[in-house]
Amino acid sequence: MAQDTTVPKLNFEYWLDKAVEWGQATTLESQKDVCLHLPQLQEFLHQLYETLKDVQGSVAAIQQFPLIGQLLGRLCWNPFVIGYDESQKALMWCLCCLYSSEPQNPVEVKANSWICSLLCHLLSSSEWESNEAETNLFISTLGYTSADYYGHLVKNMIFSLVAELRENPFNGLNIQRSVSASRVNAVSICCVPLITLPDLTPLLETLLLYHGGSPKEILCPEFLEAVNEAFLKKKISLPDSAVCSLWLRHSPSLEKATLHLLDQLVSIQLNSLEEVACVIKDSLLPQAASHPAIFRVVNEIFKNALLETDGASEVMTIIQVFTQLFLEARQNQNEQHKFPLKAYFPCHHQPLVRALLRRPSELPTTSWSQHLKNISDMLKALVEDTNVSSLTDLFETWYLVTCFGEWLDIAAEQLLKATVQPDALLWLLAFYYCPQNENQQRTQAMVEVQAVYNHLMMLFSCTDLSLRDLEAAVHRIMGTEQCWNQHLMTDLLTNFLLFSSGGHLVAQECIYHITETTDTSKEVYSLLLRTAYRFKHHGEGNQRTVKLLNELLQKFTLKV
Repeated sequence: MAQDTTVPKLNFEYWLDKAVEWGQATTLESQKDVCLHLPQLQEFLHQLYETLKDVQGSVAAIQQFPLIGQLLGRLCWNPFVIGYDESQKALMWCLCCLYSSEPQNPVEVKANSWICSLLCHLLSSSEWESNEAETNLFISTLGYTSADYYGHLVKNMIFSLVAELRENPFNGLNIQRSVSASRVNAVSICCVPLITLPDLTPLLETLLLYHGGSPKEILCPEFLEAVNEAFLKKKISLPDSAVCSLWLRHSPSLEKATLHLLDQLVSIQLNSLEEVACVIKDSLLPQAASHPAIFRVVNEIFKNALLETDGASEVMTIIQVFTQLFLEARQNQNEQHKFPLKAYFPCHHQPLVRALLRRPSELPTTSWSQHLKNISDMLKALVEDTNVSSLTDLFETWYLVTCFGEWLDIAAEQLLKATVQPDALLWLLAFYYCPQNENQQRTQAMVEVQAVYNHLMMLFSCTDLSLRDLEAAVHRIMGTEQCWNQHLMTDLLTNFLLFSSGGHLVAQECIYHITETTDTSKEVYSLLLRTAYRFKHHGEGNQRTVKLLNELLQKFTLKV
């Protein structure tokens, strides 16, 4: 029987042929083929319903689909079809669309009668559970209702399969009983229509954690896809270990889970990074990324997302929060199970990796400036080494720094608050905003930013500040053609408004003016969100700064 499950989305003839071929799925071969096609069939039924709901009555439906009765009738009597996820509901929806509330002719009267009989069949539990009077008598003699009996039967079957797949003591030795790869594959196929059944969870977990001795994947790909789909839609709950095993053995599921997370985060307006962190944690990806193979796949997808969005600040922020949560998950791991850092960042300068991995909370605030200077010096040596600084190497190094953007936010803050030699920290920020130094762009950016920085530092301790005092800095930001340089200057100005003595007096007015006249709204908003998140988690910031930050976030309007 054909096993190709790639079919056009709305191919009526294809599914009619399949329904005839399957019958009532009485053979093992037909049962396997039904299971492999169930997800696509359910999608077809949903699309068929969308088409039928605009059709008036059975006669019009028959004109459009002459054999629709044969298709729906056959599917309604296939136990595998009506037992899968929402297929039964979809069939009922389609039948209801064919029903004529006021039949106008004998065809519609007969169609209504046929539809009612099928709906009764679908709604009748006795029809599903048993057609044998003797069986019902036997069940009642045991003291069970039909529902109880079949519930216990399913649980016992699942328990038996789980016991068969797990290690069992045999003659005093822990020997895994020989289970053929084809047997395990067949079990995984039969699970496809039952994925969302709560009682099946132990078997799903056991299958996902089962490897046997075969070098090839023994679980059917449709099973792995169905489990992943149900997990992403919150239809099932699985232990972390089972989810991690799923993603390790089926990379398309891992890729889909990562893209699903990005879509979730980009498509909704989140008001705090706590919400972002909650969604990311809930995905289980940071926990699963403790395995280097998963981390590298997720990282590659994030990297491509950053390239496709031209370095969008929202994507950068998502990557930075994910990296922080990944580090937390790795830190909570048992030391014996930890992989070396090089397994996650195999191609990077390891001293730089170790420096970036140090959490700010692990160091006293008085050491932050020196730590940032060390990072800047290592980075500068790598970037300016002509033997290794190809464009690919440059991007990979920049992306590594971007993942640990918390240190870059602290660098901008330290430039204004701490007594530091600014050159190293300014260079670090200039590299972040302008990694390529083509035509000495970064060098020129350093000169322009240095002028803004000097101007802001002269005003930093001023308690009576007006917008006019900041005119020179604002004018330079507005007059800058390069967006990366504009973003860097805006970053410094926003930090100045948050941390200077008189910045709170003009913060709202100044930020409104800048974001109205330049394309920096998203960058400013992301910076404010990140700063608020850092303050909350590390206990930084004085009362006035925290109050100002909260006011800005409440009143700031993000312009998309």
